[in-house]
Amino acid sequence: MNANVYQHFRKDEHPFIDSVGDWLEQVESQYAPYLSDFLDPRQAYILETLIRQNSELEFQFYGGYEQAERRRCLIFPDYYEPKEADFEVELIEIVYPVKFSTLSHGKVLGTLVNTGIKREYFGDIISDGDRWQVFVAKEIANFVMTQIEKIGKISVRLEKRKYTEMILPKDDWTHERTTISSLRLDNLISSVYNISRQRSKQLIESGKVKVNWTENVRPDFLVDLLDIVSIRGFGRIQIQELEGKTKKDKFRLLLGVLRK
Repeated sequence: MNANVYQHFRKDEHPFIDSVGDWLEQVESQYAPYLSDFLDPRQAYILETLIRQNSELEFQFYGGYEQAERRRCLIFPDYYEPKEADFEVELIEIVYPVKFSTLSHGKVLGTLVNTGIKREYFGDIISDGDRWQVFVAKEIANFVMTQIEKIGKISVRLEKRKYTEMILPKDDWTHERTTISSLRLDNLISSVYNISRQRSKQLIESGKVKVNWTENVRPDFLVDLLDIVSIRGFGRIQIQELEGKTKKDKFRLLLGVLRK
């Protein structure tokens, strides 16, 4: 990978950039497609940027449905015509006693990763308020189904579903525009949820904030395009567009915001 590429991204993203470079090299040398694990929106943005800048290869993303947040990417030579089956995504429903118990996104995700399987093998977890479904990589679907019998204290059964049986997920995201003095993590949270900077810092330092599904305890961490910030007890923020600066040198942002 061209050394100049690194300067456009955060240092913690350099290992992912190296991985993408390996994937591109593999497709070019073997002249055969490569399928990634599930990528978050920020990773997908980085991958797309690198392919467009450094390669003539084609690529497509797929996460099981059109609005999917987490998607696998198929990178392929120009002769290849990808099919849906190439993405190897399975839809699994969590069957549980709906009338007597309640599931949550956090509980479902926690149980999935406690099987010992990396987060990268799981796509979106969706719900219509009662039913819960999850998109998983085909290669681990059967293993996960045999491993999970409980989520918390709730007895569950995991069953494969056809895509025609996919539920319509509830979407409570709102689009909001804001201006902030810096792209620091504590500043963003403080501004969006109207809490003090000190309270925002405490949330981050006590491990209640994740950036792109990874715990982040640095209040001074600088967010960037398509990052997703999850704040326990408050909701989630996605940086959807960086719209330049105001005359007073503040950042103009278009955000997706989910409030609990």
